[in-house]
Amino acid sequence: MTLTSEPKATTPAVPLTTEGRKLPAPQRRQRPNLWGPAFAAPHAIGLGLFTLTPIVIALVMSFHDWPMIGSPTFTGFDNFERLFADDTFKAALGNTLLFVVLYIPLNLIVSMGMAAWLSPRIKGRQFFRVLFFLPTVTPIVANAVVWRLIYEPGGTLDATSQTLFGVELPNFLADPNWAMAAIVVMSVWQGFGYNMLVFSAALDSVPENQIEAAQLDGASPWTIFWRIQLPLISPSVFFATIMTLITSFQVFIQPYILTKGGPGTSTLTLVQFIYNQGFTFQQLGLAAAAGWVLFIMILIITAVQFIGQKKWVHYD
Repeated sequence: MTLTSEPKATTPAVPLTTEGRKLPAPQRRQRPNLWGPAFAAPHAIGLGLFTLTPIVIALVMSFHDWPMIGSPTFTGFDNFERLFADDTFKAALGNTLLFVVLYIPLNLIVSMGMAAWLSPRIKGRQFFRVLFFLPTVTPIVANAVVWRLIYEPGGTLDATSQTLFGVELPNFLADPNWAMAAIVVMSVWQGFGYNMLVFSAALDSVPENQIEAAQLDGASPWTIFWRIQLPLISPSVFFATIMTLITSFQVFIQPYILTKGGPGTSTLTLVQFIYNQGFTFQQLGLAAAAGWVLFIMILIITAVQFIGQKKWVHYD
């Protein structure tokens, strides 16, 4: 009797490459990850509705005679021609540029000086950080009202000067020669705390061994700051300069509360000019044109800063 064996079960052959290696198993098709777009959607919708859409609408309005009540009329570039022929707009433009030129250097110098002073060796460092940053988070309207009481005749500053030195100070907010300087001082006090924290964090990140090596070589503190620390924190300086530049062009509340743009037009700024044209004189087309002039100025100056950063900002 002959015995027959059952056929052995065979496994499917695995395809091999020319080198005898197994090919990878076919991968499952991955579903697109929708969590990222879902979380970004609220911000993107808000950006589109409350930022991009108003920009486009303002551009359209700038080419129209657009009253508060009534139908708009297309006027082309007439609003822009009216702006640059208006002495009030020229004064507002000059005052804004003057504020920027005075405010930015003072803000950066005070911020950097306080950040350098608040080294880890200073006792109560965290307390001083909070103290100097406090005006930044305090409502700017409240700060402006307090500073108005300080500046006015018989106020804190004038009373202190008369008590200590017997000198009566001028009315800073009513004097065209002093009004802008008074606004700049108040604005520096209000805003230097933010940049101070940025610079302080940047200085803390500077490698200590580089500073110690410079000290062993006999370098003075000023040389260490100018040759080592400042180049290493130049990205933070660039960031602070750009942000301060943008906010300084948009100055409004300080002169509006302190001087109402006066005396005369000596402290009238571009944003206050836009506010007056839009909400006081109800010339929305002219206000939109002035807003676009301000936007283009900020855009150009910021672009120049980004181009020029290659010469002094070190990211290594």
